[in-house]
Amino acid sequence: MKIHAGYEISYDCPQSTPMILTLSVHPSRFADLITLDRMRLDPPIVPNTYHDSFGNFCHVIRAPAGRLTMSADFVVEDNGEPDETAPQAEQHALEDLPVEVLIYLLGSRYCETDRLSNTAWSLFGQIPKGWPLVQAICDYVHDRIKFGYEHASPTKSAWEVFVERRGVCRDFAHLAVALCRCMNVPARYCTGYLGDIGVPPDETPMDFSAWFEAYLGGRWYTFDARHNMPRIGRILMARGRDATDVAIVTSFGLCTLAGFKVITHEVALDAGATA
Repeated sequence: MKIHAGYEISYDCPQSTPMILTLSVHPSRFADLITLDRMRLDPPIVPNTYHDSFGNFCHVIRAPAGRLTMSADFVVEDNGEPDETAPQAEQHALEDLPVEVLIYLLGSRYCETDRLSNTAWSLFGQIPKGWPLVQAICDYVHDRIKFGYEHASPTKSAWEVFVERRGVCRDFAHLAVALCRCMNVPARYCTGYLGDIGVPPDETPMDFSAWFEAYLGGRWYTFDARHNMPRIGRILMARGRDATDVAIVTSFGLCTLAGFKVITHEVALDAGATA
C-alpha cells in the first residue's frame, strides 16, 4: 500500500522568532519513503537539523517577521496491516525493565501521575496485568471522554481531561498514558499521520493524530484510546513523554497560526494494475 501524505502550515510572526519544528517522518520510517519527506520553507530558510534525545528528527529555524509557510508532500510505503495486537503480552516487573524505559513511568507536563494514581488503582487494580490492563484503560478513556475539536486546548492536562470528560485525540492519549504509568506500565506519547484508511471517511478536515505506545512483553505496542480499534496506515512522526516533547512547532516568541492543512490518503492503483 502507498500513502500520500503532507502538510502546509503558516504562521504570522510580528518579529523574528526562533522555532523548533518536529514535522518530519520519524527515522524508523525513512526506509519506507518512496519520495523524500523534504520540508519546504517560504521564505527560504536553512534549518539546523538534529535528532533529539527521543530519536525524533527536528529542525531549528529563526522565522523572519511576517508570514512563514512550511510544507511537505511525500509518498510512503505501508504494509497495509492494522495495528498489531498481542493479548498474551505480559507486564514486566519494574526491576526487570530496561533502564531506558523507566522514564516512561514518570509523571510529565501533561501526564500528572501523582493526581491520578489513587483513581487508577481504584479503577484498574483488579484487572489482570499486561495487555488486558492496557486495553481496559483504553476502553475506559474511550468511553469516558467526549471527542470534539471545539474542546481542544494546548494547555489541557490529563487530570483536566479526566475532570472535564472531553477533548481531542491528544487528550485521549495523555489520559491513557498517565493511567498506564500509574499502573506501572511504561507508556509514551506518539504523533503522526492517520488517514481514513479501512474506515468510513470523516467529513472534518484532516489533522495530525495522537496515540500512544505501551511497553509489554519486551517491546512497544501501539494503542489508540480515541479510536479504540486497530487502524491501518499510521505514519509516525515523533515520540516522547507527552505533547511537550513532540509539538509540531515550538515557538520562542509570539506568533499566530494563519493556515493549517494536512493530507493523508491511500494512493489508488492505476487502472489495470494489480496489488
